[in-house]
Amino acid sequence: MATIALDVVTPNGSVFHEEDAEIVILQTKQGELGVMAGHIPTVTPLKVGVLRVKINGKFEYLAVTEGFAEIRPEQITVLVQAGEFSKDIDSERAEAAKERAENLLRQTQDERVDRYRAELALQRAVNRLEVSKY
Repeated sequence: MATIALDVVTPNGSVFHEEDAEIVILQTKQGELGVMAGHIPTVTPLKVGVLRVKINGKFEYLAVTEGFAEIRPEQITVLVQAGEFSKDIDSERAEAAKERAENLLRQTQDERVDRYRAELALQRAVNRLEVSKY
């Protein structure tokens, strides 16, 4: 089976690099997108979600923030603010972040609360909790 290279990059550098991915499943703004070797060149925006990559018949799961994916026939480059493997997620810390975001959203009458940022924080925390289950 033909494989495709995957590189997940954050502002701190590459968090994941794999030369032999069988399929990469991305959460785009338009919906879920599965990418295999030979895919047409594409650039797509990503939403907060799980990035799944199949290597040697087994899936690896990464929680990623919003960003972009550049897809070429032989390589996928994912540019995100943060990416974290399911096994590296601290569930207690993610739960605390979720509770903080929910508390902020309850204070929407307060002009100092940035609702958009609080909603994004909640999405990231919920995503990390979901991915940590894998």
